[in-house]
Amino acid sequence: MRGDTYCYDPEANRDKVERERRAADRLFGLLPPDQAEELRALWEEFEARQTPEAKFAAALDRLMPLMHNVFTGGRSWQEHRITRAQVEARNRPMAEGAQALWSFARRLIDQAVEEGLLLGGESGA
Repeated sequence: MRGDTYCYDPEANRDKVERERRAADRLFGLLPPDQAEELRALWEEFEARQTPEAKFAAALDRLMPLMHNVFTGGRSWQEHRITRAQVEARNRPMAEGAQALWSFARRLIDQAVEEGLLLGGESGA
């Protein structure tokens, strides 16, 4: 079984949804039916990002890895030659769930470019 899929790896992301669905089937299948149903519904709500709560949760879910990269020297960004445009595109959905978090994230992206942690280029936002 594979671990997390690197979010900037287009090849690994091609079958990510199917792998996550199989893992969810397996994990939720271990729970008592009432818990499995409730937690599965919450997971699917999160994945669909259609409710305000799910959009906010998705914004938080994207913020942590961004902060981690900035505050730990951007090693994975540098190893994979990730660009500002890629990071902005990946994190832009934050604006749907929490505009204040997206504003903060954009400042972090600016900081990362200034510090040489992230390849620069034109801002996409």
